[in-house]
Amino acid sequence: MESRREFIGAAAAALTPLALAKPRVLGANDRINVGVIGAGSMGFGHVRLLKKHADGGGNIQVAAVSDVYSKRKLRAREFLSLPEKDIHHDYRDLIARPEIDAVFVATPDHWHFHMAMDALEAGKDVYVQKPMTYKIEEAKIISEYVRKSGRVLQVGSQYASEPQYFKAREAIAQGLIGKPLYAQGTYSRNSFKGEWNYRIDNEGTPENIDWRRFLGSAPKRAFSQDRFFRWRKYWDYSGGIATDLLYHRLVPFLVALGPQFPVRVSSNGGIFLHKDREVPDTVSTTIEYADFQVSMASSMASDLVNAHVRPVICGHEGSIAFLGKEIVITPDPIYAKKFEEKAGQKEIRIAADARDLQTLHMENFFDCMRSRKKPNLDAEFGYQAMVAIGLGVEAFRESKQMAFDPQTGKILKIAQKRPGYEGDGKNHPEDYS
Repeated sequence: MESRREFIGAAAAALTPLALAKPRVLGANDRINVGVIGAGSMGFGHVRLLKKHADGGGNIQVAAVSDVYSKRKLRAREFLSLPEKDIHHDYRDLIARPEIDAVFVATPDHWHFHMAMDALEAGKDVYVQKPMTYKIEEAKIISEYVRKSGRVLQVGSQYASEPQYFKAREAIAQGLIGKPLYAQGTYSRNSFKGEWNYRIDNEGTPENIDWRRFLGSAPKRAFSQDRFFRWRKYWDYSGGIATDLLYHRLVPFLVALGPQFPVRVSSNGGIFLHKDREVPDTVSTTIEYADFQVSMASSMASDLVNAHVRPVICGHEGSIAFLGKEIVITPDPIYAKKFEEKAGQKEIRIAADARDLQTLHMENFFDCMRSRKKPNLDAEFGYQAMVAIGLGVEAFRESKQMAFDPQTGKILKIAQKRPGYEGDGKNHPEDYS
């Protein structure tokens, strides 16, 4: 079988038919065997939710768990009542097991690509936490591999399965807000110690944490409890706010507006309060698409902004506001009469779905494993989202605007002047008559 090293070295556009490990063909009544890589906060959350799904009649079971911290492995083993043979130190041993049908990846960002690709090449379907990868070029490789191989991959951002945004997509398709122009939202948090300063387990030492495996492809550094337990604060393992929170805001907007690649991205912010980290504690990012724009902001030092700035999509005839318990579709005042004639009412209010989003997102993945259809946040969508989020990270770190060529998959330099806005007299009022 073609190795991942050979695959990555090949030209992405010239992929040859893949010699793949053949997965077990799942029937409607076959139980799905799941392996979970990573048993930390998010990973153990997956373990809990998967067990709850199985106990509630879902035809799945968690068959194996892997982690580099022995205490986490023991906790997962006891919670699931698994024999010792089903708890792995090396994630590759979990992936190599022929009875495993699906692999859940819940590790630091810099490991997502390697673990997801190893699982895909072994013939497994994959549920990988957002972001799909740490780097843009890695996302392209996974997207193309999934397309060629027929594997099912779901990126773990549950808001992609938020029913409200599918309702918004229908409203946009019906022309209720006219031409979509602009979307904005925020996702912020606050805590006394500073967000991501999770509790450090003092039992976590080099004796029971495999530090070398934790680092993986990241730069080699001396053992650090802060880096292990609070890895989101460091560029080596994470994109910070962008890959943790802004991803959750961007993805549902693209569900409503249509997944696609950005044209250019700019990002600003800084470490304004919490000086114990490399990544910014406050960020604002603007993503320009071909014919609309998305603006997002996030702070790790103010939670109230979430209440004051609700997600909204604005068109030239109206807007869609996402208010938590409901969405409200409202016409722009000058189009109120047209809206009422089309909708039969002055505004539209749609109640939120009360179901748990993480459960919906996982169920969508399992359903697609059986049907072989694309899940709500498939690899191509994950690639498009990673380009936007990844460019936002690069724009902040490079302190400049970033652009992207979807044909080549390359990040581009921004022209000194924006094409079409030179002020050379080409655009005349009569052009808009």
